[in-house]
Amino acid sequence: MTKFLNKKSCYIGKGVKFGKNVVIYENNHLEGNIFIGDDTVLLPNNIIINSQIGKNCTITSSMIDSSVIKDNIAIGPFARLRPKSVIENECKIGNFVEIKNSTIGRGCKISHLAYVGDCDMGANCNVGCGVIFANYDGKKKQRSTVGNHVFIGSNCNIIAPVTLKDDSYICAGTTITKNVEQGDLAIGRARQENKTGYAKKYW
Repeated sequence: MTKFLNKKSCYIGKGVKFGKNVVIYENNHLEGNIFIGDDTVLLPNNIIINSQIGKNCTITSSMIDSSVIKDNIAIGPFARLRPKSVIENECKIGNFVEIKNSTIGRGCKISHLAYVGDCDMGANCNVGCGVIFANYDGKKKQRSTVGNHVFIGSNCNIIAPVTLKDDSYICAGTTITKNVEQGDLAIGRARQENKTGYAKKYW
């Protein structure tokens, strides 16, 4: 049985199907061919179009279009999943994260303020705040590959096409333009230099 907290505030299209014990809060818009799995909760203000949502998921104030969400996943608030995105089991897709034409492996965490476009990501990866997968070179789209158990620190740029192999570690603030081998640490940023007394010139 599906429980609506305020069905009058929701739009549920004819192609929408529900599993067991689904809970839907107010202001949800579900359109097209959709299946919502058992024990999933749609908190307020989601737009979901032509997508499959697995079991025991929680989705908050997000847009999901033509994507597949597996089981035990938390999405939002304010996430956007564009077409051809696949999120494997036990992932966290957080606030202001955009995923496009990518597969995100089991147990990955992309918690805030990131763009992942045209990427094949393995399991148990961490993508830090402000990470951008730069997939467009001005003429065509390129893909990136991320292995298993890869850590990408905050404010990194991943310039496709590149491969980050298993167990690699990308330091915060790094721009990646070439492959990173298994177990390597990659750092690419200018060394900080402090100019004694210079601050007074700008005050």
